[in-house]
Amino acid sequence: MTQLLDDGHFFLPGPTEVRAEVLAAMTRPMIPHRGKAFEEMFARIQEGMKEVFRTTRPVLVSSSSATGLMEAAVRCAPPGPILSLVNGAFSERFAHVARACGRTVEVIEVAPGEVVTPDQAEDRFRAKSFAAMTVVHSETSTGALTDIRAMQTVARRHGTMCLIDSVSGVGGIPVEVDGWDLDYIFTGSQKALALPPGLAFAVASEAYLAQARGAGARGLYFDLVEFEAFARKSQTPNTPALPLLYAAEAQLAAIVAEGIEPRWARHRALSERTRAWVSAHEGYGILAPEGARADTVTAITLPEGEKGSDLVAKVEREGYVIGTGYGKLKDRTFRIGHMGDHTLTGLEGCLAAIDRS
Repeated sequence: MTQLLDDGHFFLPGPTEVRAEVLAAMTRPMIPHRGKAFEEMFARIQEGMKEVFRTTRPVLVSSSSATGLMEAAVRCAPPGPILSLVNGAFSERFAHVARACGRTVEVIEVAPGEVVTPDQAEDRFRAKSFAAMTVVHSETSTGALTDIRAMQTVARRHGTMCLIDSVSGVGGIPVEVDGWDLDYIFTGSQKALALPPGLAFAVASEAYLAQARGAGARGLYFDLVEFEAFARKSQTPNTPALPLLYAAEAQLAAIVAEGIEPRWARHRALSERTRAWVSAHEGYGILAPEGARADTVTAITLPEGEKGSDLVAKVEREGYVIGTGYGKLKDRTFRIGHMGDHTLTGLEGCLAAIDRS
């Protein structure tokens, strides 16, 4: 039976709470990262991550935040303008990274909490061609969920590479890399995977990597072509963060034991309980519209006159950590990160602490 966090108290939308057993794994002694023991461990991590991503492709493992593989997505994308779908702080960050890489970027922007629809993207593609499109699956700042399968279909129809940020999605929300024929998707360790920060994981299609091999300025440290070549040898191109990989090996064994579909179902139950709690409290609401809500994080709007930062401080005095709203939403909302290894029992304790506050 997989051990989960019935007594978890840390419900920030990232980093998420990490089980003691996973933290303890990080204290193992160092080993050569070009030796057999490392390659065997890396192969086990590969098998676990392939189940998480639902893919037979190599999983690219980077000792960095997810922003590293976000930048890699742009540097290894085909030359030409990029279309960015923006509906919150992290989708705007993706557009900013593309601009910082010297790309011409056009934006389709909707209000925070909303999602760009496939029809809106389709309309823009009819007017202009783009080399790539950036999409955030689960917008952690707002709790909004974009249909990445539909967006991949739109991009493919127009010969455009679809670059997907699923930092607070993968491991908690259904993702089918092979079944949905995704071009490129990445995530970070510190969200639904319930690992310490500092690792990023991605899967790139063969078509994406084939065109990347001809990219003239894909850089060195985040060269996805090299990442993929080394992953096939159960290695990393650069010196890896060994303690974090020890943690990943331990946690992925637990995730595989739980099963990825039951893990998705547990996250769905956590999100449904949170939404029910909101519905029972007059004056409170959910920022993201019905039908476009992530199962990993909920951004909750407050009654007039209440401030998110005040509520978060009161909840912390009750022994629980939740998140304020992000950026401009700081005092209009608060966020509950119901992802990782949390259970309904643990979530009830968090919701009771909010009630007491």
